[in-house]
Amino acid sequence: MIYITQLIYIQEGQEEIFYQFEEVAMPLITKYNGNLLLRVQPTKIAGSMETPFEIHLVSFNSEEDFLRFMQDEERKKFLHLKEQAIRSVLLLRGTALN
Repeated sequence: MIYITQLIYIQEGQEEIFYQFEEVAMPLITKYNGNLLLRVQPTKIAGSMETPFEIHLVSFNSEEDFLRFMQDEERKKFLHLKEQAIRSVLLLRGTALN
């Protein structure tokens, strides 16, 4: 099992475009043995980093499942929305420690 955390920063005024992309991408996660664990829109976080617009925590059964999700043809048709809306993303990969 792998875990993907994304800190998502969007272009000002592009919230609706971002949501349009999410409407396509989010349902595809389960197609590739993934699970959206958290989708958070923080209002205030302490620290030296800029507060992201959204934080996503997603799990996939394997790295291969995640890579197949990223290459999904339906998702690729809507990448122009992502590119228009998102300023930057910090993506962190990890595994659970037991």
